[in-house]
Amino acid sequence: MINKQNGKMLYSAIATVAVVAVVYFLFFARESAPDFSQYEAGPERKEAFFSYFHPIVNEINEEIRSDRATVVETCDATGEESALSPLAEKYRVDDSDLKNESLCDLLLRRVDVIPASLALAQAANESAWGTSRFAKQGNNFFGQWCFEKGCGIVPNNRDANKTHEVADFRSPSDSVKSYMLNLNGHDAYRPLREIRESLRMRDAQITGIELSHGLNKYSERGEEYGEELRAMIRFNELTRFDTAS
Repeated sequence: MINKQNGKMLYSAIATVAVVAVVYFLFFARESAPDFSQYEAGPERKEAFFSYFHPIVNEINEEIRSDRATVVETCDATGEESALSPLAEKYRVDDSDLKNESLCDLLLRRVDVIPASLALAQAANESAWGTSRFAKQGNNFFGQWCFEKGCGIVPNNRDANKTHEVADFRSPSDSVKSYMLNLNGHDAYRPLREIRESLRMRDAQITGIELSHGLNKYSERGEEYGEELRAMIRFNELTRFDTAS
């Protein structure tokens, strides 16, 4: 027979286990993309790949649009830049970035969409259409690195003097979100953001073709990498996804 005190202890233990289970599910449970290698290489695999990632890209772009609306409203209405501190942290703004311009101007350049055509082309290029080891094991579809021991997957052919790993993500969506924040926040992709800002100032459509010219530092191949992305966008008619977005 269980007395009241033991009953309370048992109930408390069960509740603790339940909370731990919920926390584990929310923060540690992994989500994987389909096994794209099961689709025949060519149109069938491409269609499966684009159909899976296009909604994810759109969803994260909607988050960015919401962030941008907050920046525009705050800067236009009050000019209180302190209210933008959370977004400044999210989009990796540091003090050195603010020496020559205001936080409002900087965030308006950084908090903006990544065209679906560019995101889809890079995902396909960097992950071999979702079939690479890093895509399958680490949900990494954009070749993103990390630099702390154990943060990801060690490349098989990593040079002896290198310490980087290929980042491991909880879900494909996390990989896409990290990729977009990388393009919007890392100094290496300032040219991409300046191209996008110029397009906005001219009220022109923001396309993957145009922004690809600002990605020379994404790959050691430099300009050749951008040319390959543009060829992929054109051959697969990926600008249709920009219109759909």
